[in-house]
Amino acid sequence: MLREAEKFPSYMYRTYSLRRIKDAFREHKEESDFEKVDDLLTYAKANIEIIKRQVLIGSLYREPETVIEHHLKANKKNEAVSCC
Repeated sequence: MLREAEKFPSYMYRTYSLRRIKDAFREHKEESDFEKVDDLLTYAKANIEIIKRQVLIGSLYREPETVIEHHLKANKKNEAVSCC
């Protein structure tokens, strides 16, 4: 799920989905009931398909870059230039 959520082109969707996935896994980390775990896995499989569709839609109808995304790209370029 995390791998698919990383593919969101929008910074806002990407960070929100990553945060929600991590929170959900932390919340159910200690779950030991096999039926509950099976239900959670079924739910996760359904959600990964939703994430894949939303990533595709997001890439087809891409919005303009936000200020945060612009700033992050500029920092990555500066790090790449200064590291070598």
